[in-house]
Parts: sequence; C-alpha cells; structure tokens
Amino acid sequence: MTEETPGFEEKKPDVPAEAAQTPDDAAQAESADTAGSAPAGETSQDVAATAQLDQVRTALNERTADLQRLQAEYQNYRRRVERDRVSVKEIAAANLLTELLPVLDDIGRAREHGELLGGFKSVAESLETVAAKLGLQQFGKEGEPFDPTIHEALMHSYAPDVTETTCVAILQPGYRIGERTIRPARVAVAEPQPGAQPGKAASEDDAKASDEESGGPDEG
Repeated sequence: MTEETPGFEEKKPDVPAEAAQTPDDAAQAESADTAGSAPAGETSQDVAATAQLDQVRTALNERTADLQRLQAEYQNYRRRVERDRVSVKEIAAANLLTELLPVLDDIGRAREHGELLGGFKSVAESLETVAAKLGLQQFGKEGEPFDPTIHEALMHSYAPDVTETTCVAILQPGYRIGERTIRPARVAVAEPQPGAQPGKAASEDDAKASDEESGGPDEG
C-alpha cells in the first residue's frame, strides 16, 4: 500500500478559459452572435426570398401590360378589317348596280307605258328583286322639297302655288345603297313666283272653298 503524505495536495495545471470551451460550445456561441446581428424575426434567406418575389411581380406586371396592349391592337385590327370588308363590298355592289341603272330605267318606262308584259315582265321583276337584295333603293317623289345633295335639277320654272323650291316632276328616279347615293334623282323644279305673297294663294283657295260650300258668292 502506498502511504499518502499528510499536508500535501496535488496541484493541477491552470487552463485558460477559451481553451476550456469545447467545440460545441464555440459553435453555439457563433450561432448566437449571427442571430443577434440579423433583424429581429427575419433571416438573410427571408430577405433574399422577398427580393426575388418582388422581381417576379414586376416581371409579371410588365408581361400583363404587354398582353393587354397586344389584345387592344388586335381588336383595333379586327374592327379595321371588318370596316374595310364592308366598304369593299358596298363599292363592288355600287359599281355593278351603276351599270344596271339604264336597264332599270328602261324597265320603269316600259311599266309606265304598259309594255311590261309576258316573259319580259317576269325577267324585269327578277332583276329588280336581285337589285333590291344588293341594297339598291329608289328615291325621288313629286312634291318633295328640292335637296341639291340628292336631286339634280334639269328643268326650272316658277309657280304661284309653291312656297319653296319643290320637285314638281321626276324625270329619272334616284338610287342609293345604304347612305351612299349612286345617282341623284333628276327632277324638274318650281320656285315661288317672284313678288308673290306665299299666304295670298292660300287665302284665295280658302275663300274659294268657302264659296263652294255656301253655294256661291253673295250677289248684291
């Protein structure tokens, strides 16, 4: 047996505090320092994700604006094409019907003279039906006010029974397709008599009608 010497204690060498820490203790301390330097409740990964999300949103807004602009341009293109298509169709129909107007005039004169008979009548009516389906409309009536935009005056006279320039005879009817006039109505017009009082003729007519109703003018 070994005998212990009384009064003497075994001394251990002094170790610095840093050396006394284990590797796990050092890692925990470094993690604590890093966490203390980042904003509260947000890590560097969260900041990067937020920045990336903002970039995606910006790109999405730009692409959406581009798509809306392209859609508007396409709609304008479709409307322009449709308008041009209708215009081309109307021009083609107007050109065709303009060539047929002399034939329609002959048919009209034949009808007025009672010469539209037999097979010729059937053919003429079929032609008029086709022209109407293409949008051809006839206009021009006696007694309507003269309008230089749709009437062409070939004859001129004065009349005491009109109060304004009036179409008194239709020499050739006018034709239109929609709002497009392909031939004005050729008419004879009458204007009020120079110096005549518009109300005088009406007064005379009223007086004559009153005399007729009463059995004639009173004799003194």
